[in-house]
Amino acid sequence: MSLPTLARATIDGLSEHFSQAPAETILEWALDKFRGRIGYSCSFGAEGMVLIDMLSRNRQPPTIFTIDTGRLPQQTHDLIQAVRQRYGLTIHVYVPQAAAVQELVSLRGPNSFYESVANRKECCHIRKVEPLERALRGLDAWITGLRRDQTPDRTRIRKIERDPGHGNIVKVMPLADWTWEDVWTYIRANDVPYNKLHDSGYPSIGCAPCTSAVAAGEDSRSGRWWWEREASKECGLHLTAEDGIGDRPRGENTALHEEDT
Repeated sequence: MSLPTLARATIDGLSEHFSQAPAETILEWALDKFRGRIGYSCSFGAEGMVLIDMLSRNRQPPTIFTIDTGRLPQQTHDLIQAVRQRYGLTIHVYVPQAAAVQELVSLRGPNSFYESVANRKECCHIRKVEPLERALRGLDAWITGLRRDQTPDRTRIRKIERDPGHGNIVKVMPLADWTWEDVWTYIRANDVPYNKLHDSGYPSIGCAPCTSAVAAGEDSRSGRWWWEREASKECGLHLTAEDGIGDRPRGENTALHEEDT
């Protein structure tokens, strides 16, 4: 069942219905409703590991995929392997188009993202956004670990929405109302493996050259694209109607709109 079948009013009704529902209940509903046509995009942050643990308990887990940008820290690769061994799950890995990366590095160098916001967004689009577009093709819904208290841009997200940036497929965010403390309470209570960079002051983890540790009292996203001063630090993976894209068909260039998982 795709979003053309689920009208806007239906999505609004589902969002209201599940607004206070536990994450496990929402996942169970989504996996049953979109059986065989739903995927989970995992970046292997703390939120991602909570959802991995929950999904591993379901008899029919969704297709689980991740984007390997080619610049991930070794600790993230170690965690992906640990997940395979712990849960016995298949992790589908999508990588950037080699030709696009080669052209980018040839024209601008390997670290052009430090030079301007435009260059950084270009790099994010090539290494993250385009692979995600490929990963979502053929799906009617996808699951992400976004939470409202991660960034100011995410304070209004609902647990079930349509995704105007990816052909209006359904976007499921079971942890939308969780706090950072909720995430770590679950991880500790269930002995869930996590990225060891979290122990070194990295609340948000992306590509190695684009992520730094955060000092006590600093915003959790201040370590992402740490050389930039703009308030909204995103990369293009999660778009909303407020981004001005309306009902843009899936696959249309989204390089100017940034966010991440």
